[in-house]
Amino acid sequence: MIVPLAMTIYFSTIRYNLLYPGENDFVGLENFYYFITDAGFLAGAANTLILVGSVLLISVVLGVLISVLVDIDFWGRGLVRVMLISPFFIMPTVSALVWKNLLLHPVSGIFAAIWRFFGATPVDWFTHYPMLSIIMIVSWQWLPFAILILMTAMQSLDQEQKDAARLDGAGPLAIFWHITLPHLSRPIAVVVMIETIFLLSVFAEIYTTTSGGPGYETTNLAYLIYNQALLQFDVGMASAGGLIAVVIANVAAFVLIRLIGKNLTDKAS
Repeated sequence: MIVPLAMTIYFSTIRYNLLYPGENDFVGLENFYYFITDAGFLAGAANTLILVGSVLLISVVLGVLISVLVDIDFWGRGLVRVMLISPFFIMPTVSALVWKNLLLHPVSGIFAAIWRFFGATPVDWFTHYPMLSIIMIVSWQWLPFAILILMTAMQSLDQEQKDAARLDGAGPLAIFWHITLPHLSRPIAVVVMIETIFLLSVFAEIYTTTSGGPGYETTNLAYLIYNQALLQFDVGMASAGGLIAVVIANVAAFVLIRLIGKNLTDKAS
């Protein structure tokens, strides 16, 4: 890790563009200034926050509800559980291609067929709702992770406590709010912490489907850095952006560990 990091720091302080290999002058913090003032930086930062926040919200809310549902004993529960967690083991690029060509395609996609079945005009998702499309794809990938963690946590829930609550006249909603949800607070914290760190670097889904467009509508920080490095050949500015992304990721991880990790330690003690 030290060698690539040192090289990135070095490249971020020089004018290093692959189109002009002879110009390697020292520029100090100039690359950082140009990256932060780039037209795509604020859009990329905002899209990163929207993507991370939306996927976390969907993962936690649906993960809790689905985990509670599959905790009920019914025929074929084992098969349903396997199917629920299976999308997590699909490569991001494959998942994005499936959604792009099989589900969301405006002509031959499954969603378009459903729209036409009800007499509606099919939607060109990646043109009219690009960020929503990315959120759906990434959520479909990470929801199984939340289900896996929360479903496992449900196995340790004390059934006698729930039975006692029912005898005292508590309904399903009261049991869920006062018993099930507090029991799931620690695994929810784990899901939020792990998913946040990985969601900050989402790239394959954007590259495969929208290429950051239209405009900057689906460009996050990871794709913006790729755009600077491999499309504009500006290694110096891309290195500066990479270091900024590393700082943001470490700040997020530090805050999460301090808040959530401390919360877990306090509950464990």
